[in-house]
Amino acid sequence: MENYIVSARKYRPATFDTVVGQRALTTTLKNAIANQKLAHAYLFCGPRGVGKTTCARIFAKTINCLHPTADGEACNECESCRAFNEQRSYNIHELDAASNNSVEDIRSLIEQVRIPPQIGKYKVYIIDEVHMLSQAAFNAFLKTLEEPPHHAIFILATTEKHKILPTILSRCQIYDFNRISVNDTVEHLENVAKKEHIEAEPEALNVIAQKADGGMRDALSIFDQVVSFTNGHITYQSVIENLNVLDYEYYFKLTDAFLENRVSDCLLTFNEVLKKGFDGNHFITGLTSHFRDLLVSRDPETLQLLEVGASIRSRYQAQAQKCSPQFLYKAMKLCNDCDLNYRVSKNKRLLVELTLIQLAQLTADNDISGGGQGPAKQSLKPVFNQAQTNHTAQASANQAYPQATHEVTGHYNTTVSQNQPAGQQQVTNKPSTQQQTTAPAAAASPAGHPNPFPKTNTEKKIPVMKAGSFGISIRRQSAQQPAANSSTTNANAPVQQVEQAYEDYIFNEKDLNYYWREFAARLPKEEAANAARMMNMQPHLLKDQTTFEIAVDNDMVQKYMTQLAPQIEQHLRQQLHNRKIKMTVRVSAANENIRAYSHVERFQMMSKKNPSLLKLKETFGLELS
Repeated sequence: MENYIVSARKYRPATFDTVVGQRALTTTLKNAIANQKLAHAYLFCGPRGVGKTTCARIFAKTINCLHPTADGEACNECESCRAFNEQRSYNIHELDAASNNSVEDIRSLIEQVRIPPQIGKYKVYIIDEVHMLSQAAFNAFLKTLEEPPHHAIFILATTEKHKILPTILSRCQIYDFNRISVNDTVEHLENVAKKEHIEAEPEALNVIAQKADGGMRDALSIFDQVVSFTNGHITYQSVIENLNVLDYEYYFKLTDAFLENRVSDCLLTFNEVLKKGFDGNHFITGLTSHFRDLLVSRDPETLQLLEVGASIRSRYQAQAQKCSPQFLYKAMKLCNDCDLNYRVSKNKRLLVELTLIQLAQLTADNDISGGGQGPAKQSLKPVFNQAQTNHTAQASANQAYPQATHEVTGHYNTTVSQNQPAGQQQVTNKPSTQQQTTAPAAAASPAGHPNPFPKTNTEKKIPVMKAGSFGISIRRQSAQQPAANSSTTNANAPVQQVEQAYEDYIFNEKDLNYYWREFAARLPKEEAANAARMMNMQPHLLKDQTTFEIAVDNDMVQKYMTQLAPQIEQHLRQQLHNRKIKMTVRVSAANENIRAYSHVERFQMMSKKNPSLLKLKETFGLELS
């Protein structure tokens, strides 16, 4: 029986044209060979499985080819090419630096460099994983790498360029290999499947390419694994089952539930995902990617960023039209926060479930009781709107004639009866005297007009308003009064409602210091010196937890900070959501520890703690720069 060869080795590229996803690099190398402009040292760096060592071998074979083709490829027919293909060439030496990283190994390599080639023009030394060489081995290699014999070419390959000494980097031409795109990987896998007579769905190959994460070797290894599992019939369902990949269907189902505010369905779907053995972090990461794909599917210009199969692409486009950009932005932010907090959370399942509940309420117009399932809250329109609507024509006629008005003293307590059906609540104005007057029934608010008074099961009182601010007509009191006062009431009622709902947040000294520095950073360029001074200040909270003080060096700085205090207070009140924040400035005491700003001040403070520094300065005649 013939020995089986894995696809990663069987379909390894033999020419520059067969290298996948590195067109720019292969073109550069072919042009260098054609123009006889070869460097003595190359560094190929990039992720694993993208073709670094493969390109090094093709390059070594091509420069030694006796009869290269017109487009700069090796002929694969001359003695040098046949020796290379049969792995018996003495002109190409490969060294694995991961296991041969000592000084002796490099010295042995340097001794071989002196021997000229027997066939061909060059001897090529390929050192793989060169970042694994020891410090002493790098130093021993430096001189030879800089001035090798004319027949020697070094090709260094590594996945971690940052670990290589700068002195090595400066002696090499550096080629950065890119991750292979999903489309290029899928195309290559389709060619391999055709040659192996394997049936494969495009969606299945797309999942394999995404799982490979830009590495062709990983993609071919996964491909062989799935072929063995499916016995030559690769389907999307078999791939996600074998690779333990979460199906797209779950994410489409969840997104529909989010848009319809169905919290229970979201939790049940997540429970089903957990029962199948998937990790919560893997689930939330996939959900974030799903929202990202929906976002790029909304715009035809960004549709090219969607790396999925053709059939699933149409589903993404259809669902993306249901989602607003604001929903997708907030959803990605919530999922990303959940991903960041997942590792440190002690109740990981609850963290994900809370995120799902928040996602299911993003599209709700108002806060909904029962976790996003149920009717929205009914809210009342501002007072006097009904009277204004019913008497618009009459009020317009009355404006044509001058009318006398008189001031009504006393206070009006306005109450809202909540026992009526939605849109028919009774609004009653009660004077401070025993006489009572009933206003017309309130109708539903016009479209687009907010209702600041929510419906509840108990009777609520609106903030007391003075009737002295209302002008009442003598001729048509019952109709003119609501029409004249509607604008005032409509303007004042929401403001008072917001003031009652406003809550001052609690903050600590760390939050205060953060936004203090933020204010200092926003100062204009001409205030750079004052901004630096503020950066060195440390605000301290006092006992009432809303007032803080700043200690300054002198009266001049105190005067400046006092003038700046209103702007600082306004900034902090807005950022910390607390209207009671107040700032005080004082000059520091003589014995108070002041932060040193200049080098001289720092030296003086250090010398007070350690007098030996002064002796050292005087003994050696040192001066501060």
